[in-house]
Amino acid sequence: MTTIERATTERRTARAPKRKSVASTRGWSALFLSPAIIIIGVFILIPMVMTVWISFHEWSMFTPITDMTWVGLENYSGVFTDGTRVQALGNTAMYVVLSIVITVPFALLIALLLYFPKLKGKGLVRTLLFATYVIPTIAIVIIWSNIYAPGYGPLSTMVAAVGIEPPGWLSDPNWALVSLVIFNVWQMLGYYVILLIAGLTQINEELYEAARIDGAGFIRQTWSITIPLLRPSLIFVVLMTFINSIQVFDPIYLLTQGGPANSTSMVSFEIQRTAFQYGMAGQSSALAVSLFLMIIAVGAVLGIVMKGRATR
Repeated sequence: MTTIERATTERRTARAPKRKSVASTRGWSALFLSPAIIIIGVFILIPMVMTVWISFHEWSMFTPITDMTWVGLENYSGVFTDGTRVQALGNTAMYVVLSIVITVPFALLIALLLYFPKLKGKGLVRTLLFATYVIPTIAIVIIWSNIYAPGYGPLSTMVAAVGIEPPGWLSDPNWALVSLVIFNVWQMLGYYVILLIAGLTQINEELYEAARIDGAGFIRQTWSITIPLLRPSLIFVVLMTFINSIQVFDPIYLLTQGGPANSTSMVSFEIQRTAFQYGMAGQSSALAVSLFLMIIAVGAVLGIVMKGRATR
């Protein structure tokens, strides 16, 4: 055997255990991941595929699934022609826009106040803010239903004390949606504040020191350093606010049931009502798929914006 042949044989012999080790590692990885994959497939992927399939059919949930009738895109056209669903889309859009416009600036302001100034008890304030996010929604709903209560509720009492006739917070079509937005802002604000504070910790302190040496004040530092470098976190918070707002269901179901006069009926609530109250599985599935596509579209746009900013 020549020297070259001997060296080649030795290399092959040395690679064999490595290949066996890699194959063994992949096998064990697949074994340990298989329970999670099975659960995801059974409870997420299969229902998603079934929802898309049902959305192309006319089917009442009160009849056997074998009674489904193919209708093509008819259910999807109904999303934009049925008056109740169009109103639900409009309410959802208004709810999402108000939630983003109010929540994101407030979260940024509170995050800046908690991160930069030398305030005592900042850790306690952060904990209290985040507590509103982890408290069960049903408990928060009970509290806010009393806050919004007409006559004896704290909010109505304070408004009446300054000589203003308090509106029906949850019973007036002009105020019900706004009241739900206030509820959402209060519940989710702490979560977004924590996210933005985490983003602030990634900014190099030397930039602020250099800015202070050049005579830049807090506002100038915020506008020229903090906001540009915090943009990825802000975009993420906007995306999370959008997703959480467009999927809102619990407050509507527990506080207003879509009323009054469908003024708080949103797409997520309309999906539940169409399916489980009216039994129209095809139309409900079309609404669910449309909602999913809207989330994907907005997420993709924000992802492109974030990627574009990061490459500059």
